[in-house]
Amino acid sequence: MKHLLKLLDMTGEEIIEVLNLADQLKYETKHGIEHHHLKGKCLGMIFEKSSTRTRVSFEVGINQLGGYAVVLGAQGSQIGRGEPVQDTARVLSRYVDGIMIRTFAQQEVEDLAKFGSVPVINGLTDFCHPCQVLADLMTVREFKGSLEGLKLCFIGDGNNMMNSLIVGGLKVGMTVAVACPEGYRPPQEILDFAAQYDCFELTDDPMQAVKDADVVITDVWTSMGQEEERKKREEAFAGYCINSKLMAQAKPDAMVQHCLPAHRGEEITEEVFEAHAAYIFEEAENRLHAQKAVMVKTMA
Repeated sequence: MKHLLKLLDMTGEEIIEVLNLADQLKYETKHGIEHHHLKGKCLGMIFEKSSTRTRVSFEVGINQLGGYAVVLGAQGSQIGRGEPVQDTARVLSRYVDGIMIRTFAQQEVEDLAKFGSVPVINGLTDFCHPCQVLADLMTVREFKGSLEGLKLCFIGDGNNMMNSLIVGGLKVGMTVAVACPEGYRPPQEILDFAAQYDCFELTDDPMQAVKDADVVITDVWTSMGQEEERKKREEAFAGYCINSKLMAQAKPDAMVQHCLPAHRGEEITEEVFEAHAAYIFEEAENRLHAQKAVMVKTMA
């Protein structure tokens, strides 16, 4: 595994390998067993989008693996002042052992990998969020025992989360149903991928999508960089809130996940969020373990 740019690049078997390693690293962490697989190695972290979970989980993770991190913000580096990404890639490759980037354009991540000579990990782009979805799949398997044959339902915007959940879920053998309004669907590249599977459903009816779901997932309706669209999006997504009425259509033991931060009362009610908080915050913790597995797979 040379890079983690998007889940489209991985096979189902490779995803499971990462999850297996993540489980092992989590066990070792909980039992105080050191695992310095990346002793002395440096992770360069580029943040062109603000972050809480990505920043903390990667920095703590590389430290637990025996390495250390150097953090570059958009305003504190030349990449934020217009230096070509190919130049940044070639310079950083001479200083660090791996690069994690959280940015807007997927092409920037692809170019870092193309022009650099060290592993590149996608911490989030507008197109996909592979690290988060690896943590989501890890959490589902942790509570449900397996992934294959489960029904995953995502309700909300056809954004980076929906894109990666469709790809990741289908590749590990899940049935995937997504509900989003017309005009907010996933990009054609994702729909073309999903069309290869007969266990995928796209609808504008949340009630239809959530029927008999084992896992129900949502995200904010307005992501970073879309703030000026907030009012328009709130109108478009009316009826897409995960509430008790919607959850009554899922399986009785269905679990809810949210990548956080959550806007209670918008995409999810306070009642549903708190009823499933144990899953949601385990999911947040699993960012640490899944990303450690990715770093070991790419940087060791």
